[in-house]
Amino acid sequence: MITLSKLTKRYQPYGKPAVLDVDLTVDCGEFVALIGPSGCGKTTILSMINRLIEPSSGVVAIDGTNIRQVDPVALRRGIGFVFQDVGLFPHLTIGENAAITLKLIGRAKREIRDRTREVLDLVRLPAASFQDRYPATLSGGQRQRAGLARALAAKPRIMLMDEPFGALDPLIRDELAGDYRNLHDSLGLTTILVTHDMTEAILLADRIAVMKEGEVLQVAPPKELIANPVNDFVAQLIESPRRRANALAAVMRPQ
Repeated sequence: MITLSKLTKRYQPYGKPAVLDVDLTVDCGEFVALIGPSGCGKTTILSMINRLIEPSSGVVAIDGTNIRQVDPVALRRGIGFVFQDVGLFPHLTIGENAAITLKLIGRAKREIRDRTREVLDLVRLPAASFQDRYPATLSGGQRQRAGLARALAAKPRIMLMDEPFGALDPLIRDELAGDYRNLHDSLGLTTILVTHDMTEAILLADRIAVMKEGEVLQVAPPKELIANPVNDFVAQLIESPRRRANALAAVMRPQ
C-alpha cells in the first residue's frame, strides 16, 4: 500500500507549490491513474514516491513505513519506473539493457541470464529473437516493451509509469497499454500511471485521481467519476473522450 499524507513540494521557498497537501492511498494490487494538465504536479508525485526528489512537507509511506526511513537504493529495488523517453542504452543489447538492474543489485550470472530471458518473453519480445539486438534496430513500441522488461526484471511490487505510451502511434499504444494492464493483474502489481489522456485512464485504471495546479480535486473509479464529477473542470476532462467519439462518428456517418 502506498499512502500520501499532506504531501507538498515547493521548488522555491515562497513560490507556488508544485504539489499541495495531497492525500491519496493506493491499495496493494490497485491501478491508479493521475490525470491533469501539464505542470499540475503528476510527475512530481511519482518522483517523490521514488525519492528522486524529497517533499517539502508531508509523508510518503509504503506498507506503513515512511520512505524517508528507508535507504533510497533499497527503496528503488522494489519500484519499477517506466517513462515516455525509454532511456535504453544504445551501446547495449536489449538483453543487456533488461539485465542492468539485476547486475547492479549483484544477482548471480545464471539468475541474470534466466530472468532476462523470462522478462523479455513476458513483454512479448522473445529472447531468442530480441536479446542480442540493439535499441536502434527496434520500433518505438518494441523499445518501450524493452523498457518495461528492464523495469520488471527485479520483480518490483510497485510500478510508476510516466506517460509510457504517449509517444506511440495509436494502434501500438492501445496494444501495449492493454498488455501492461494484463501484466499488472497477472503479476499482482501496484501501479500509478501518469497520463494526459482521459480515455486511457478510464480504460486502464481502477481509480482516477484528477489533478489541477498541484492539488487532487477528485479520486474515484471511472464510472463514479463519469457519473458524479466534483466540479466543472473534472466534468470537462470527462467530456473529452465523448467529444472525440462524437466527432469521429460524425466523420464516419454516411453522407
